[in-house]
Amino acid sequence: MQIRFVAGFGPVTQDAEAAGAFWADALGIRFREAAPGYFANDSLAGVGTFARWPLTQVAEATFGSPDWPVEHPVPQAWLELDVASAQEVADAVAELRAAGHEVLVDAHDEPWGQTAARVQSPEGVLVGITYTPWMHQR
Repeated sequence: MQIRFVAGFGPVTQDAEAAGAFWADALGIRFREAAPGYFANDSLAGVGTFARWPLTQVAEATFGSPDWPVEHPVPQAWLELDVASAQEVADAVAELRAAGHEVLVDAHDEPWGQTAARVQSPEGVLVGITYTPWMHQR
């Protein structure tokens, strides 16, 4: 697998008001509500997207339920590492499994056009291996 760039990064939030007060008000990062409860900034230099992603949405996207499973550490952050194609996402899943890593969700197409698979790092970071077509056109 060859990671091309960081497609996205941000905190996994459990308190929307506190997150907004810190990230937007105190630090001055401007966000747009890209989806209900999901606040993103796609123009912050150094990363494709920096977004506050609610834990309930993280759990839903990963496990199909708004509740994070107790057998996995609750992630404090998410990171998406983009590869060159949707096929490379599937290939990365095979590589990760062959190396003994637990894949939380296999390669699949998201409704917004991104291909994604997810694993969790030993530190608890939710790591997406992704192909985000519109970010390759920048």
